[in-house]
Amino acid sequence: MLERINETASYISKYFSKAPEIGIILGTGLGGLVREITVEKEIPYSELPHFPTSSVEGHAGKLIIGTLAGKPVVAMQGRIHYYEGWSMKDVTYPIRVMKFLGIKLLVLSNAAGGLNPDYKVGDIMMIRDHINLFPEHPLRGENDNSLGPRFPDMSEVYQETFRTLAQQIAKVNDIKLHEGVYAGVSGPTFETPAEYHWLRVIGGDAVGMSTVPEAIVAAHMRLNLLAFSIITDMGIVGQIEKVSHEEVQRAAMATEPILTKILKQIITAI
Repeated sequence: MLERINETASYISKYFSKAPEIGIILGTGLGGLVREITVEKEIPYSELPHFPTSSVEGHAGKLIIGTLAGKPVVAMQGRIHYYEGWSMKDVTYPIRVMKFLGIKLLVLSNAAGGLNPDYKVGDIMMIRDHINLFPEHPLRGENDNSLGPRFPDMSEVYQETFRTLAQQIAKVNDIKLHEGVYAGVSGPTFETPAEYHWLRVIGGDAVGMSTVPEAIVAAHMRLNLLAFSIITDMGIVGQIEKVSHEEVQRAAMATEPILTKILKQIITAI
């Protein structure tokens, strides 16, 4: 894997005038942040050596190289999902490439179903912890100690320092920013009412089909991490309604400008 990562990173790095400080993954309906980036280069995933491709509607499948708030960034406009048929090593491969490009902070975003009764559609939840319910682990198999330890510590995957900064920025801008636990499931089905109830019982505040594998690999590679969920539908008993991917996209896009405002100011401040 190390040789493949180096090949991909080498291909991408030639487009950077300066190594990126921040890596960003934009989830369903959240590609609008790209409008805030001064773009130097866009590369379809299909053109990157060894890079998996996204097939999900609402995911452009492009790597964006440029600057945001004056800082060099690399952004994925659309992520890779386990339910598309990729292995966990494929799903998390972009995280390893970003680390080799030089990033120090990884920012993840996603659309998620709300489990906490205090949430409503359109709210933003900053992830403070997660529950991994995927059937495959991204670190399963032989470990390469040059990438990270065999048994990485997971006591603070989402660093409190950056979460505190985000809350300060949200407060200044009069934005309500929840903090909660994200339950990661494989998908691609949305949950049944019984599953929503169970996920809440075990401690979930929101549920989605991504992010957790990426967070695990970020921790493995000792990357600082911030992650945000836009609540696009509700999985609370008595509030559960039929939901479609198109409705999730619309709800995410409606709140995306608010999340973009928070992310831009975070990047300015660090």
